[in-house]
Amino acid sequence: MKLRPHHLLCTQSFTGKGYNNIFVENMTKITDELRNSPTVEIEVVYYTDDICVCCPHKIGENVCDQNEKVRVMDEKIVNYFDVKQARYNYKNLIDKINAALTLEIIDDICGKCSWYKISNCYECFKRDNE
Repeated sequence: MKLRPHHLLCTQSFTGKGYNNIFVENMTKITDELRNSPTVEIEVVYYTDDICVCCPHKIGENVCDQNEKVRVMDEKIVNYFDVKQARYNYKNLIDKINAALTLEIIDDICGKCSWYKISNCYECFKRDNE
């Protein structure tokens, strides 16, 4: 499974909301697998991934109509948590990220995302940081 860096946070806070039914079905399938299999391996990529496949913002291979916004979020994940383009055990990588995650960092990374308040991302990570 391929995930871009900022989707490492999205997969943790996904609550079944999305752009359309096709996106939600794909995201649900992906998050169920990631959350329920402690041995699942992922490949972190710096371009469109398996979540982007069903996103209406994807306009071509490795092209999103919100490229600048997602590029900035990806760069912040890379810089805050030293996430490289590589293969990882999803659970181990998430544990590493969450151990270093603060509410200030999550706000910096995700604060401008339209899903930040809709999907209750801040509350999800706030609860985990209390």
